[in-house]
Amino acid sequence: MSKKGSTGQLQAGVLCKNRKARNEYEVVDTLEAGVQLVGTEVKSLRNGGGNIRDAFARVEHGEVFLYGLHIAPYSHGNQFNHVSDRSRRLLLHKREILRLAGLTAQKGLTLIPLSLYLKNGRVKVELGVCRGKAKADKRQDLRERDADMEVKRAMSRRVERDL
Repeated sequence: MSKKGSTGQLQAGVLCKNRKARNEYEVVDTLEAGVQLVGTEVKSLRNGGGNIRDAFARVEHGEVFLYGLHIAPYSHGNQFNHVSDRSRRLLLHKREILRLAGLTAQKGLTLIPLSLYLKNGRVKVELGVCRGKAKADKRQDLRERDADMEVKRAMSRRVERDL
């Protein structure tokens, strides 16, 4: 029997996460978008064949495209298998696309996928409007995280001692 909340495990429905993005970027805003995929891509994602570590999105000609999303070829896909590193269209409403175009026109803001997950049988991407962090900001986040861990450890030791 596996431990509850063990690290390295993804939540039910989450296909892949971009953990590096939260460290490298400051997330200003997030939104959910559908991803236009072919059948073998969905099957491969369900088998854990997705990687969004180097992915980014861009607004082009009134549409949003996701680049750098690697979906491994489906093992039973034969000659009808998909191209693993193609650009994929994101499905958004027109007003959402216009809002994203306005946000990304500002200097320093970019669209980064934070996670890829299933929702009602459809593949969705959590898209973050992000600003790059300076090295000092990353160090500050690391210090805060370490301080939080120390507090949790101290509290758990105190609870164990009281029992």
